[in-house]
Order: sequence, then structure tokens, then C-alpha cells
Amino acid sequence: MKKLFYVDACLREGSNTKKIADAIFDELSNKYEMETVRLSDCSFPIVNNDILNDRANGIVPEEYVEMAKKLAAADRLVIAAPFWDMSFPSALKVFFENMSLFNVTFASNEKECFGLCKAEKVLYITTRGMNISTGDDLEQATPYIKALSKLWGLGELYVISAQNMDYCTEEQREEKIKNAIEEGLQLCKIY
Repeated sequence: MKKLFYVDACLREGSNTKKIADAIFDELSNKYEMETVRLSDCSFPIVNNDILNDRANGIVPEEYVEMAKKLAAADRLVIAAPFWDMSFPSALKVFFENMSLFNVTFASNEKECFGLCKAEKVLYITTRGMNISTGDDLEQATPYIKALSKLWGLGELYVISAQNMDYCTEEQREEKIKNAIEEGLQLCKIY
């Protein structure tokens, strides 16, 4: 069975993003062996000078290496993260930095870096409180994920989003969640 690596960066109880992601996750769990990381249950360190020095000397916590290997070996990657401060929660950036390991998720040939991940498709699920669309100059999560995908060698990026969630009625919000779930379930047919 093919493998899917799922990064759940929905840190709040009752997250709108998580409502969408859970429905899509349930559908995908019928097709893939799932590896899930819930960032609300983790405390990855900020990659600082000490960690960089350790990495330069070949010292990386074994559990991080094992997790990065699972991520690199996955056939698909799913990221669920709400729109925070024009991007996504900092916990997700810290996770990415801890998984960005030389000779695990990427390597170099002394001229350029290249990816070692095998996921041909990446799904990013998000909700935005404001009326900001994917690709808008104010939305910086998608460009970051695209750039990281190039470094890691990940494939095509798909985005499922619902926006303007903070400036609508409860009924409108539920309709937006329903529509995003439907869009995601359609995508699951080819994902």
C-alpha cells in the first residue's frame, strides 16, 4: 500500500481547517497507509546555532531522522494549517526546519541542492479569516510550500481553501466548510 505523510498544524480546538482536513483524511485513509504528525502534540525546537553546529557534526536526534525518512519516503504529503499572520502557524515552519535534513529530505552536488523526497503530490488544506485568495500577495504560505517543495523534490501542489471565514454568518461558514470538503473529496479521486 502507498504511504501518505500527514502534517496536522491545526492548533486550536474547533479549527475550521481541521474540520475540512478530517473529512479529506478519512477518505484518503482508505487508499494510503497513513503517518500522522499532530504539531499540537509536539514541541520541535527552533533551529538555532547550537542545532546547526550539531548537524554539521552529524548529531541529529534519531527520532527526527526517522520522521524525516518517513516524510521523504511517502508517496503523498498532506499539510493542514490555518492562515496565521499572512502564512501558517510558526509551529509548522519549525517542523519543516527540523525535517529539512541533508541527505534525508535534500542533498547537494556542490553546485545546487536537489530533493530526495518521493511524494509526487502535495495537498495543502487551509482556511483564511480574511478575504485573501491563494496566490494573493498577502498570502505567503503557498509560496513557501512551493519553494520547500523545490528544495525537497516534492511534486505538484494542490490547495483546498476556504476564505473570509471571520466575516460571515455561522451558516455561511458551514457552507464554506462543506464546499471545501466537497472539493477535497473530488480531489481524493485523483490524489
